[in-house]
Amino acid sequence: MNQVFDALAHSHRICKALPAGSNNAASKVWRWNRPGGYWIPVFELLESRGFDVKLVEPGKLKLVEPGKLKSVPGRKTDVLDCQWIEQLHTYGLLAGSFRPDSAICVLRSYMRQRSTLVANASEHIQRMQKAMMEMNVQRHHVIADITGTTGLAILDAIVAGNRDPDKLAKLRDPRCKNDESTIAKALQGNWREEHLFALKQALELDRFYGTKLSELDVKLEEHLHTFEDRSEATRLSKLKPPKAGSRTQTGKDRLRNAEIWERVC
Repeated sequence: MNQVFDALAHSHRICKALPAGSNNAASKVWRWNRPGGYWIPVFELLESRGFDVKLVEPGKLKLVEPGKLKSVPGRKTDVLDCQWIEQLHTYGLLAGSFRPDSAICVLRSYMRQRSTLVANASEHIQRMQKAMMEMNVQRHHVIADITGTTGLAILDAIVAGNRDPDKLAKLRDPRCKNDESTIAKALQGNWREEHLFALKQALELDRFYGTKLSELDVKLEEHLHTFEDRSEATRLSKLKPPKAGSRTQTGKDRLRNAEIWERVC
């Protein structure tokens, strides 16, 4: 691992010492074999300095004997790969892997981070549901969305120490389908301390990820304004907004994705 680190650090120093893209066309093209994710910082650095970098998939490089159409066994090495890449490039046969431009790469990174945060938040929502089930609180039969207005109000009250089903049912939002008496029957449970503690932590973590999602949405919105608006004031999506009071990520994410493609496409 230390050898990999030293090699990458040395490559970084070499790249920074290079002059910006030379007038010589040959010197402006770099061929880069892709070993895992180590290529990304060097690729971005070379690209920022005006070089045409071709990213090559190692699995698509095959050494063949003259007159034969099969791979030569036992001869694939890094040195031979470099020579083969150079030879293919000399003949104009080197096809680089697709990589979007810098602005799209930034957008992709934000969207991948957002997907990770949504997945993490969903995991803690499931843990809240599990804690409620282990206390025999049948909330899911009367309240569909645990992170909606009614669901969160009841969870906050439970974590704060309120265990009275009738009082918890009074926290029902007027738009909730079931009445207070029906909800109260489903909120009678075995309030064990360890499950309450798990519920409290899962609720806090869900809110934490919700805060991080909001911060990320601000950065995403700022970056989207750097794109030229190609929508021509037409709506590409007919998606309905999520219901009022709902914190479910599905509807909001679909709307967010539609807004992104309307601006970029």
